Amino acid sequence: MLSFAELPQKNLDDTFFDRDAQLVARELLGTVIRHCVDGLWLSARIIETEAYYIDEKASHSSLGNSPSRRAMFMPAGHLYLYYSRGGDSLNFSVQGDGNAVCIKAGYPWVDSLSREASIERMRANSPAAAGGARALTRLCSGQTLLCKALGLSVTEWNARRMDPRRLRVDDIGARPDIIQTTRLGIPQGRDEHLPYRFVDAGFAPHCTRNPLRRSQCEGKDYVLLQRDKLSS
Repeated sequence: MLSFAELPQKNLDDTFFDRDAQLVARELLGTVIRHCVDGLWLSARIIETEAYYIDEKASHSSLGNSPSRRAMFMPAGHLYLYYSRGGDSLNFSVQGDGNAVCIKAGYPWVDSLSREASIERMRANSPAAAGGARALTRLCSGQTLLCKALGLSVTEWNARRMDPRRLRVDDIGARPDIIQTTRLGIPQGRDEHLPYRFVDAGFAPHCTRNPLRRSQCEGKDYVLLQRDKLSS
């Protein structure tokens, strides 16, 4: 099933990203990221994010500034893309040197800018491992799958700002409830216990790993944050 909406849209600017990493990570949930490729807007609703700070061991920036990590030290709103698990991964610099938000997963989005042709292009960009079309529910369900479907690459976008004519994030007015839990893939001893992962509760089955799977217990493994009770 495809998501579809005809809602007011506001393109997010640098001021949105110039805030605390956890706040940005939460408020990106429910927004739509779009990349224009060959005249098609390839779009996905952001459903999973992770916050990173320079002073914790899981962050790339904790290793210091370098040519490959320089985007994390650029002003808020710059894109930091890097290679991970054989693909490209997307992050945004936020308030404070070395702090960033990783876009972990999305869900294919259809509206007046992104029609069926856009979805078909995304599926062509990221076919199933065995060949053929990847299921829509898994098309953007991971940080590298998201970049692959949207056609985002390190070589084209790392250390750049968004360009509303080619790459943008739109606020469509969605205000989902949020699941807060620990991040994924963090090695033991590198602050793996920090609850800096955020998931759109309504799309939890379609993120990288479902935090609401049967073995997980609210209050122990995750907490549910009601969006209308969160304040900036």
